[in-house]
Amino acid sequence: MSEFVKEISSQELKETIAKEGKVLVDFFATWCGPCKMLAPVVDKVAAKKTDVKFVKVDIDQNVDAAQEFGVQVIPTLVLIENGEVKARTQGFMPEAALQQFVEQ
Repeated sequence: MSEFVKEISSQELKETIAKEGKVLVDFFATWCGPCKMLAPVVDKVAAKKTDVKFVKVDIDQNVDAAQEFGVQVIPTLVLIENGEVKARTQGFMPEAALQQFVEQ
């Protein structure tokens, strides 16, 4: 696991997004190929974007969170600011595209 991206539970997710600020949530599964490809990209962007909290949620371990956020495809990235969903995207994306996504 990365020092910049923390894997959290459904309960921790609720607590994290209830706080002020920007959070990028990476919904993933351990068996998902594109999720494994995206992980190092998320780590790189997280290392640069210290004003955003980066977290990962395993959809197999946290089915309720996946359902709450309507995750049907993985990886799904959800950008939350001050408790409100600002944007979402699905599938792999290169570093530049992810950087742009986080900055919106």
